[in-house]
Amino acid sequence: MKKYTATYEKRGKWYIGYVREVPGANTQGRTLEEARENLKEAVELVLEAQKKLSPRAARRTRVIREPILVHAAR
Repeated sequence: MKKYTATYEKRGKWYIGYVREVPGANTQGRTLEEARENLKEAVELVLEAQKKLSPRAARRTRVIREPILVHAAR
């Protein structure tokens, strides 16, 4: 399990939610709770899709995988 930062904005009658660390993970909801639930599902779906697509691309080329340490901006 990994921790991400969810951001929510009230826009008219809707709440917009996104996670900057996971491009493509964004959603909306009529209530903040609905937006939270939708965003959690969106993040899970994006990460699952990335995981499935990554090995396919790797089969076509020589791939080097290694850990990388990055200090986050404050």
